[in-house]
Amino acid sequence: MLGGITWHRPKGRGVESTVTRPPRMHPSGILRLWSGLCALMAGLLIVGCLDGSLAMAQVRTGYPEERGLKPTDFPRVIKLADSVYGYEDLRAPGFTTVSFFVVGGDGVLLADGQESPAAMQRLLGTIAKITPKPIKWYVVGSDHADHTGGNSLLPHDVRYIVHPTSKWQLERDAVAAANNPSIYPVIVPPEAMRSDHETIDIGGRKVEVMFLGRAHTGGDLMVYLPSDKILFMSEVYFNRVFPAMRAAYPTEWLHVIDEALQMDVQRYVPAHGFIEEAGISRVQLVEFRGAVDYVAAEARRLHDLGLSPEEALKQANWGSYGSWMLADSQRLIAIKRVFSELNGDLR
Repeated sequence: MLGGITWHRPKGRGVESTVTRPPRMHPSGILRLWSGLCALMAGLLIVGCLDGSLAMAQVRTGYPEERGLKPTDFPRVIKLADSVYGYEDLRAPGFTTVSFFVVGGDGVLLADGQESPAAMQRLLGTIAKITPKPIKWYVVGSDHADHTGGNSLLPHDVRYIVHPTSKWQLERDAVAAANNPSIYPVIVPPEAMRSDHETIDIGGRKVEVMFLGRAHTGGDLMVYLPSDKILFMSEVYFNRVFPAMRAAYPTEWLHVIDEALQMDVQRYVPAHGFIEEAGISRVQLVEFRGAVDYVAAEARRLHDLGLSPEEALKQANWGSYGSWMLADSQRLIAIKRVFSELNGDLR
């Protein structure tokens, strides 16, 4: 409730907005309200200026249209630092998949591809417009098909950096793809990482690839640029997108985010949702951590009632996260995954 107005999601996302006329106020109350609003606006302006822009004025959402963006605005490239780029492309049902690439003296390091050969071709074409240097390193941040479906277009001599768990998952996916012509070819890297941390010199620039623990998948990798204080988190971080938990480890996910928040990072880059300015990216990562925590806690509450996942879905209260992108398709999946964790079925 703000000034007598009750805000809801717009029609078409579950609830029509309703407006209540504000109550009459004593003149002194109006003066106090006006002073408070002025102070709030001043604070927002200060934060915006500290961040280098009026970024706080931007609507925080995973829905492109609510950010004033059209399908024709994609794909788009966001320059994050000198020779460091984020790439956003739209996928069904209308949210972004983010790739991350760094141009070094010896070539390009790319982290996470796109969902199909066609989408991957757009990404590779965009990189070619920025630099003629070849892609020499490819980090499998997430082994899921929406990030690996176009990997067959990568150079044959590219060096893969992949966690052992993700390599194992891709091996299983390749078998399934071989028996299903509707699935894009799955490329299995020849070898996996031998430790949880690897530093790669791409020519005048060091890039750190790290595994901080299981989160969205069993082999989540992140890419850290210590000189620029940028961390590409792959699917450990969804910006204003409901936590997708099909292959997740909910409790461990929280610990991984906490580890990332303790790092010397100024800009956190997600795998889905929108790339934010430096200061706002941390705020939104904390908000996403809150979403993972809330979803897991709500599923735990329903589990303790002895409900089945389907019964739990009917009684669940997702709070503000119920209006986030993908909530409709991911709520039951999240309940089932948390139930599995609580039952000791996750290994």
